[in-house]
Order: sequence, then C-alpha cells, then structure tokens
Amino acid sequence: MVLAALTNALRAVGKKLGSVRITIAGAGAAGTAVLRLLLASGAADVIVCDDQGAIHVGRPGLDDNLRWVAEHTNAEHYDGRLAGALRGADVFIGLSAPRLLTGADIATMNEDAIVFALANPDPEVDPDEAAEHAAVVATGRSDYPNQINNVLAFPGVFAGAFDAGARSITENMKLAAATALGDVVADRLAAGCIVPTPFDPRVAPAVAAAVADQARADGVAR
Repeated sequence: MVLAALTNALRAVGKKLGSVRITIAGAGAAGTAVLRLLLASGAADVIVCDDQGAIHVGRPGLDDNLRWVAEHTNAEHYDGRLAGALRGADVFIGLSAPRLLTGADIATMNEDAIVFALANPDPEVDPDEAAEHAAVVATGRSDYPNQINNVLAFPGVFAGAFDAGARSITENMKLAAATALGDVVADRLAAGCIVPTPFDPRVAPAVAAAVADQARADGVAR
C-alpha cells in the first residue's frame, strides 16, 4: 500500500522515486518491509530512524535486522535524530509512534513534500499541520483523505496467489500488487486521491489478476 500510494504521490508532484530523499520513522516489521519494497523499486536515498535516532553502520548495538537496514541506507552516515533527518527530505513515511513531529518539522522538508503519517489512531504529525507545508498528506485513518490501509491489499494478493496456486509470495508479486493498486486511481489522480478507497469494487480483481500473472511469470504457480 505504501509503495502504491507513494508512486502516485510522486506522480502528482512531478518527482521520481530514484531521485528523492526519503525519511522513514520505524524499523520494525512494517518499516523494514516497506523499506525493502522501496529499495527494490529504485529508491536510492533513504534514512531510517527508530527511537534511538538514525540507523547507520557506525551505531553500536545493531541487531541483524538493523544492521541490514544500516548497510542499505543512510549513505552519508547521518547520526542524529528524526527531526534532523527530515530536513531537506522529499518524503516522510511514519510507521512508528504518535506525535513525533510538528508542522514546523515538516516545513524543513523540500518543496512539494510528501508526508505519510501512518501511526494509528494518532499519527506521527497532526495531518492538518502537515498539510500547511506538504503537497500530499496521507494517514492510516478513515477520517482524512488518502487512507493508506492494508485492507486494500490483502484480498487481492491472496486471491491472486490462490488462483495461481502459488507456492510462495515473491517480491515481484508484491511489486505487481502495488502497481495494480496505484493504477486503479490513475484516471483521477490528484494530491487528495493517491489511493482507492476500501469500497472501490475494482481493487481486489485488479490486484488478484496482477498477482496471479506475476506468480506464473516467476515460476511459483502450480
């Protein structure tokens, strides 16, 4: 869902994934999964922060997961806190905890910034404050535009895998699902409409078809 939404948000502001700076808050299961898909899709400049600050190769006490994160991000070895990592960034993706940032922090980002504050029910930054400085704002909440909700992905991903008799879920199948999700709203793409709603009847069939086709292409279909 994050990759689908980010692809469309970047289209809306006229930027490319490979040329933007991305700051991620959260290095748990969700943050790491999102990071892996972003890197696989061409993201090249990413800093990931957890509750101890930026993750970098020189930070002591890294476990295996955080060491992998460090080795694949933060090429400039920034070692400060989240707010500092946000300065000059084009994209913020929060998969962490509530109220970590203020509107003033968002103001330090690049022009036409994209903010995905996905902590629920209280986002990392107040969406209204973020919208004063960012071009695109998304949350995990249903009472704001651009709800990034994984319920949009699950039905189609599993339906496609079952249809193909897939033995596993490959990274390419996840990427195909993200592309299909984003394409559903391509005809009405705007800053306030970067993802479909969970009630859009086109979503599950489109994702299922893309996932099944990719499973066959990847050789994991029975």
